[in-house]
Amino acid sequence: MTEDIQMVIDLTEESMSKAMEHLDETLIHIRAGKADPRMLEGLTVDYYGSQTVITQVANINTPDARTIKIQPWERNMIDPIEKAIMYANLGFNPTNNGEAILINVPPLTEERRRDLVKQARHEGENTKVSIRNARKDANDQLKKMLKDGLAEDLEKEAAARVQKMTDDYTKKVEERIKLKEEDIMKI
Repeated sequence: MTEDIQMVIDLTEESMSKAMEHLDETLIHIRAGKADPRMLEGLTVDYYGSQTVITQVANINTPDARTIKIQPWERNMIDPIEKAIMYANLGFNPTNNGEAILINVPPLTEERRRDLVKQARHEGENTKVSIRNARKDANDQLKKMLKDGLAEDLEKEAAARVQKMTDDYTKKVEERIKLKEEDIMKI
């Protein structure tokens, strides 16, 4: 029966870990006023009729803190990449010099910074909800196992481990959100 408990705990930790990974990916896309190639992650470009991730058709780097440079591997990909950036509605105005696409990341206004902080907090709350849902699912499974003959002390011990895991992950979420807020508000 302890193997079943360990499996429930492992699945719960995996679920909480995935929620954290999702938070990290989401926070990357909330820009903090400085250029980062990851801002364009997941952007797809029309590459000869099929949608292809931008990193598979171009090199992306940051020559300075306010500029993203996209160097397509094929010169005829400049226009499709430029269009994809415009359609993605990322708030960027790409320019091209015939060989590369440059994106100037504008400095954030105070109001925009506050909006981004709210957005980051909202994502943090969504992640906490996911973590609590994972805890609820684990506790439901443990209660079902208790009805099926699991010893009560084993169930209580497992529930305590799940609660500690929940507290640890919730604390990690709060730390990540705090760091992101500081990053956004830093001028």
